[in-house]
Amino acid sequence: MAPTHPPHIVALLYEAYLRLQGVVLEAARAYDADIRPAHSAVFFHMEHDGIRLSRLAEKAQMTPQAMGALVDDLERLGYLRRVPDPADRRAKLIVFTERGEEALKIGYTTIDDVERRVAALLGEDGLAELNATLTRIIGAF
Repeated sequence: MAPTHPPHIVALLYEAYLRLQGVVLEAARAYDADIRPAHSAVFFHMEHDGIRLSRLAEKAQMTPQAMGALVDDLERLGYLRRVPDPADRRAKLIVFTERGEEALKIGYTTIDDVERRVAALLGEDGLAELNATLTRIIGAF
């Protein structure tokens, strides 16, 4: 029988991400059952004053076509709209609608709750250490 190895750190990070994302998705679906996990790529990478589709796709590491489909979906659901870019009237900016702003507030409230739960699990020092460690990992790659 082959020896068992502890899970790789990448697998653990991914599993932790999936669990935490699940909490956020559950709150989002309580608000609107049509929200999908893929929509998080849009909400996470939006810029408050608006963003061009190409920049949004770049930030999410997606193709513009794939991001465009998500934006179309969220526009249909009433969370986003496209408006002329004041810097270049030929271009469009993607902005939140009032409904999108409301959903964003719910998302931030849920994320704050997740952070409180993690702090309760790890303690304030553990949370600070986790934050520092993740920041170092992000900076290294």
